Amino acid sequence: MVATLVLATAAHANMYGKNKDIVDVAVENGSFNTLVAAVQAGELVDTLKGDGPFTVFAPTDEAFAKLPEGTVEMLLKPENKDKLVAVLTYHVVPGKVTAADVVNVDRATTVQGQAIMVNAEGGKVMINDAQVLATDVKASNGVIHVIDTVLIPQ
Repeated sequence: MVATLVLATAAHANMYGKNKDIVDVAVENGSFNTLVAAVQAGELVDTLKGDGPFTVFAPTDEAFAKLPEGTVEMLLKPENKDKLVAVLTYHVVPGKVTAADVVNVDRATTVQGQAIMVNAEGGKVMINDAQVLATDVKASNGVIHVIDTVLIPQ
């Protein structure tokens, strides 16, 4: 059901996302409330509204719910802003990387500085341990790929 909702809303965002930036698309989608709250707490809204282009591997609210209890709350505390920013920027790759591009690479360096591993096999695309649920959600300053697991830098 989650994948169906995400895919349906991703299709809607694809039709209208060309005039909306990554933050606007995420807010309007409704499946990324935790991610949007984290971006606000990490003071990254202006960055993700910038020119870009950016590729964001966006975990759904359900992905955040899979984290150990208390993790999200801990990351959202002001004293943990550096950790939060590290987690969030680990989900962003500079440039616009579409699904067609993703299947031709095995790793990409994130804004955080560490690489994420990309594995496209058997009809699935995995980013580290996260499965891509929807691809190529267009925004005026990049593209969003929806994932089912929060990526945690090493």
